[in-house]
Amino acid sequence: MKRGRILNAELNHAIASMGHGDLMIVCDAGFPIPDTTWRVDLAIEKDLPDLGQILSLIASDFVAEKVGYADNLPTNNPVLLDKVKTLFPDADHEMTTHANILGAMAAQAKVIVRTGAFDPWGNILLWSGVDVPKWFDKPGVIAPPEYARKLKA
Repeated sequence: MKRGRILNAELNHAIASMGHGDLMIVCDAGFPIPDTTWRVDLAIEKDLPDLGQILSLIASDFVAEKVGYADNLPTNNPVLLDKVKTLFPDADHEMTTHANILGAMAAQAKVIVRTGAFDPWGNILLWSGVDVPKWFDKPGVIAPPEYARKLKA
């Protein structure tokens, strides 16, 4: 059997298919997923699985270079924002409008993972990154400034 925590074959495949800069959206149960986007549907019933469970599993097996969320999340769902910041502390964080997440970002996503979450503004953008210490560990390789700061951390 696989050693990692994620047992779902399609979610494992989605994570393994992500390249540097690719976008994964982990969304709530009500997210309007475009028909043309790869959908990993994990929703079973209200809050099963919940967004925190799935984000925790993904965080254990995925390098997120940048994390995004709706600009009203800090005000309207600060508990979820705290979870996201705790799970992805090394990632850059940015906010955008909820409408942008539902439209342009959904259209750009390589994969959208649907949870059973009934979480207002529970749509989290995860851009795939690299494991900086492992990527820049060869003798003579110099990390660019945006990665050099992560090497020092």
